Amino acid sequence: MPTDFSIYAQPKVDCHCHVLDPAQFAYAPDVGWRPAGQETGSAAYFGHVLEAYGVQHALLVGPNSGYGTDNRCLLDAIARGQGRFKGIAVVPNDAPASQLQDLKAQGIVGIAFNFALHGLDYYANIAPLLDRLAALDMFVQVQVVQAQLKALAPLLGDCGARVLVDHCGRPTVAEGVTGEGFAALLGLADKGNTAVKLSGFAKYSMQDYPFSDTPAYTRALLDAFGAAHCLWASDWPFLRAPRRLDYGALLQLFAQTVPDASMRHDILWRTPLRLFGFG
Repeated sequence: MPTDFSIYAQPKVDCHCHVLDPAQFAYAPDVGWRPAGQETGSAAYFGHVLEAYGVQHALLVGPNSGYGTDNRCLLDAIARGQGRFKGIAVVPNDAPASQLQDLKAQGIVGIAFNFALHGLDYYANIAPLLDRLAALDMFVQVQVVQAQLKALAPLLGDCGARVLVDHCGRPTVAEGVTGEGFAALLGLADKGNTAVKLSGFAKYSMQDYPFSDTPAYTRALLDAFGAAHCLWASDWPFLRAPRRLDYGALLQLFAQTVPDASMRHDILWRTPLRLFGFG
């Protein structure tokens, strides 16, 4: 399809990206992956990327890679962003309400739970933490893989907190849209507390860009959740990407996948402003 230049002029929020600046904020000593080179990007440089593509706001996600539960780099970026950024932090599973309240006061809107990285057992006792997040009206953001969401769906659907699902739920392409994990994700649409990020195609596609085996999942998510509960995200700066990715190409892929102007505006702008309180 031809390039859609109009998407650069549309107001946009990038709902999943990372800031990694080891020169200013040294990595934690016990992390499993230490991003380097093109995997890193400071808040200042990311600001230039956003300007280049006409993106007004971004939801910064604290990466398990590099920083683990050290949120200093994330919080510094939010503080310097003058309202441009909000964040998703990483905390220990026993984080008290006082810590969550302090993070919320600094622009953190939710906590990340990376089941894809740590597995289900690592988070076996998080129900009290989910209750604390619900009481503070903060998001529970989950990254899952394969059929993990089948086991998690009852907990997430009834936890009382608002839920964000990363990267289309990272379905198993070989199973199709009826696969157990993806079917569990679609089932969460009826709960009304869940939003999904239309992102991370390189994390589950078996093909190179434009990831021709993924549109069926995007369509199924839009049908189930609607534009009022779907978000767009780049995943910049593409940690551990299995192939080359570029910001502009991902925006064009979204434009081609969601050609309806009103739906596109909801996903890129109205929905993230409503969910995260930008502006």
